[in-house]
Amino acid sequence: MHELSVAQALVDQVEDLARQHGATGVHLIRVRIGPLAGVVAELLGTAFPLAAAGGRAEFARLEWVEAPIRVRCRTCGAETEAQANKLVCGACGDWQTEVVSGDELILETVELDIPERIEG
Repeated sequence: MHELSVAQALVDQVEDLARQHGATGVHLIRVRIGPLAGVVAELLGTAFPLAAAGGRAEFARLEWVEAPIRVRCRTCGAETEAQANKLVCGACGDWQTEVVSGDELILETVELDIPERIEG
């Protein structure tokens, strides 16, 4: 399952952020996943606890937001939403489009547990 390697890369990135900020734990991880990203969100959710076990993100909640598929038409210049199996322009119907969004996998939000520093 390739989602396990994606989950491990995600956890590695979050662990680096936690280390940089002196966090003792991670509460929430939110990723934006497009339908064309090649990642099944539910499988990523299943793989995440395995990848996060024993680290700062072990008890974090993983959430995902689905990014819409948007295309830009090379003929009329319009930017419209499209479907995964029909990447045509929503304005003129032309098939000469380029994907603007919907193929991304982005770490969107990380909520860290950072202890208060006592100065004195």
